[in-house]
This record gives sequence, C-alpha cells and structure tokens, in this order.
Amino acid sequence: MSTAYKNKVSDPARFGRVAVVMGGSSAEREVSLDSGRNVLAALRARGIDAHAIDGIPALLDALRAGHFARVFNILHGQHGGGEDGVLQGALESLNVPYTGSGVLGSALSMDKTRSKRVWQSLGLSTPTFAALPRGADVHAAARRVGFPLIVKPACEGSSVGVTRVFAENDLDAAVALAAKYPGDLLMETLIEGDELTVAILGRQVLPSIHIVPKGAFYDYNAKYVAEDTRYICPGAQGVAAEELATLSLAAFDALGCSGWGRVDVMRDRNGRNWLLEVNTAPGMTSHSLVPKAAAAAGIDYQELCWRVLETSLREEA
Repeated sequence: MSTAYKNKVSDPARFGRVAVVMGGSSAEREVSLDSGRNVLAALRARGIDAHAIDGIPALLDALRAGHFARVFNILHGQHGGGEDGVLQGALESLNVPYTGSGVLGSALSMDKTRSKRVWQSLGLSTPTFAALPRGADVHAAARRVGFPLIVKPACEGSSVGVTRVFAENDLDAAVALAAKYPGDLLMETLIEGDELTVAILGRQVLPSIHIVPKGAFYDYNAKYVAEDTRYICPGAQGVAAEELATLSLAAFDALGCSGWGRVDVMRDRNGRNWLLEVNTAPGMTSHSLVPKAAAAAGIDYQELCWRVLETSLREEA
C-alpha cells in the first residue's frame, strides 16, 4: 500500500522550524512525553529543525514570539492535553499550521458520548449507551443498558477510569472511579469479542490490529506497561478487513476528523463491528498501535512521523 504514496515534501527545510508540543497538564501527560520524545528524535533524524515544547501556554508564548513555523501536536487528552479542540482553536486564531484534526474533529472525538450520537444518527454501529451527567441515576441507566457494561469518563483516553461491570453491586465503585476525572460519564454495553484498532494516515487506511491482552481487557497497564500484550496485524483479512476499513473511515469522516488518527472497534462473536471511539492524536510510544500498523504497511517510524507532519501542509498545498 505504501509504494503508491508520494511525499508532498522532500526537503526538510520546507517545514520550517517545528514545535513538537508534548506533555501538557492532562491525565495522559506521561504518555504524551514518551510519545513526544520519540517523535522529536524521528523528525530530527530526518533533518527537520524540530524542538520540544511542554504544554499549551509555553507553545502559545513561543508562537506569538514568532519562534516556530508549524506545530506537531503529540499532546494527549483534554484540559491542557491538546486533543479536545482548544489548542486547535488557538492555532487557527494565530494562523499557525498544525498536524491532525481541526477544532470540530478534535472536540467531537474527545467527547465519546457525542461521537456515538453522530454515528448513531448515520446508522454506524456503536454499542448501546447512556450519557451520565453528574448526579444521574446510574442504576436506572444500567437497567436500560443491561449488564455486562462499561463505565468510563466521557472525555478521557488511554483507558483511564474505565471499568467493566458484570453485576449491579460493582456499579457504584465503577462510577466512583470514573468520577475522579473531569466531565460527564458514559455507560455502554460491553461487547465481548475481539478488540481491534484501525489507523488512518491521510486518506490511507492502515492494516488493522487485533489486540490480545493477557488480562481481561486492554487497560492502561496492558497499553503502556505490560510486555505480554499480543498484537496481531492484520487483525482482519479479506472481506472482513474491507468492511472494517470502510466502517473506520466512515466513522473518522463523520466526526470531521482529518490528517491522521486511530479508530477503536470491537468485533463481537458474530463478526459484527462496533465503534468505540476515535483518537485524533494517538500515542507514538514503543507500545503504541499506529507505528505497528504503519510498519505492517511498510512505513517505518521516521517516515510515519514525516507523513504526519505533512498533514500540517493541507492549507498550503
């Protein structure tokens, strides 16, 4: 798939001085710093004049001072995490090009409840769910959704605050954990089956990955710490792969996403795919999924970072 791709840019100087913004103040700060260090090293190895910036306030100060031509956004999460549309709006106001989705795509994707409402309105399959504003009757919601179910913060990533709930007497503890994070909560039907993820780079759908954690599910530890999680790529083949790619790109487009991202899906035991969420600034750590999918498509890590940076050229091309 990668052989047909032609780089938009061959000269690294074309990008100008690049700010790689990482860290920030979200719950995913440490993951973002890890991702950012890897991206920074890859860009520099390709001759790009790239520099690390920690968080949004420092970035905006540097941009207003005219220090950078564009931004590679590898912040994760919301509330200072740069993945919720706030940073994108600031960059638009300063007329500074940046990687990844714009204001709408970033904001919609960060809010899992609203993402699901958009998909539902378009007939794209997503698990049955209930939005849980603070103070909502979670037990009544659980009776509507049915057990087993998932409780999670509506606007966090990296599986923070997520609990699988199989019985009502475990519900309150799950809600208490999710409520430690800002914003509303989300409850949805637990789809039992295979966990899959599909990376999108430009308009290219990369090979899917079937994630097989050693534990019960793909939690924070399985994502970033454990060395025994297995990644099967491609995660689907033949007609199943085509259906998964079509659904993932439709989900990405429905939320107004662009540039690059990752769509998370569950495939139930009957082979039906169910959309979970879209990540608009996916992890780029040694454990991360987009680099694994890119490698399966013949795209090494440095080339992947170059192509992501090229997504910042969409208004200039």
